[in-house]
Amino acid sequence: MRTKANPAAQAFEDLADRYDAWYDTAAGRVLFDLELGALRPLFDGTSRPRLEVGVGSGRFAAALGIEVGLDPVEAPLRLAKARGVRVLRSVGDQLPFADTTFAAVALVVTLCFAENPAGVLAEAGRVLRPGGRLVVGLVPLDSAWGRSYGEKGRAGHPFYRHARFQSLPEHRRMLATAGFRLVEARSTLFQAPSDEPVVEPVRGGAVARAGFVALSLQREDAGAG
Repeated sequence: MRTKANPAAQAFEDLADRYDAWYDTAAGRVLFDLELGALRPLFDGTSRPRLEVGVGSGRFAAALGIEVGLDPVEAPLRLAKARGVRVLRSVGDQLPFADTTFAAVALVVTLCFAENPAGVLAEAGRVLRPGGRLVVGLVPLDSAWGRSYGEKGRAGHPFYRHARFQSLPEHRRMLATAGFRLVEARSTLFQAPSDEPVVEPVRGGAVARAGFVALSLQREDAGAG
């Protein structure tokens, strides 16, 4: 099975500790809590087991009760394992699991770094049980935060320079093409981008100008969960 890291993944391998430490900064704690607040309700009513593709250092998986995490590079996986996540090293478009293994699959700011996002979505659909949920967390390009991250990437930011952000409508078309239908959505980060973000409410729905949108989806051909 292919496990070689793409340039984006290699950046996370080389700078895993730096990436993970950001979550312990004042800004990182606020943004993490806001994004977690958008994601967590989308797992309500889902059973187990759960998988996060692109688990990184395991912050979201540990907080969301996701048992299994997969990533193509080793250094972040060591941090995720220390947080109690069962980790596997592999790529998202070649998942090492049988069909219909998981009740929920999470992709948290993962598609923008994937070399083959369509393949990642196809594999997520394959390993989901009938009625299972795909939970996607994304930073839309057509938001102030997406534009800010894009500008940082063009300026050489070690992580964002590898990201390919897409607009919310582009994400929805990609997910529909992959055979998923939207069940529920939540949005946050309506404030202007800054190094001192503040706590704000999470809103229901996929709101166009939000800097972070969380989507819960099912396969079009899935039975009731």
